[in-house]
Amino acid sequence: MRTITSVEAQNKFGALLDNAQREPVTITRRGRPVAFLLSPADMQELMNVRQSREKMLADFQALFAASDKRLDPAANELTDADVTRLVDELR
Repeated sequence: MRTITSVEAQNKFGALLDNAQREPVTITRRGRPVAFLLSPADMQELMNVRQSREKMLADFQALFAASDKRLDPAANELTDADVTRLVDELR
């Protein structure tokens, strides 16, 4: 990934756009990253990953909620210490 300063980005904006089509560009100010310039393809890939992650999280939460409904009511009364003890007993 190429890194340039914000001043360079202002002075060479056209070249910066061309570079971003080949690889993401980090723009810094006072040595710290302040922005990233990406191609549309890179941005779409990031958005696809985000959507996939959100779907997986929703699926996991739904599975967890369904599991909670099947719990024996006595399981809700167990403390963390009780669970640790039970796991240790099964080892």
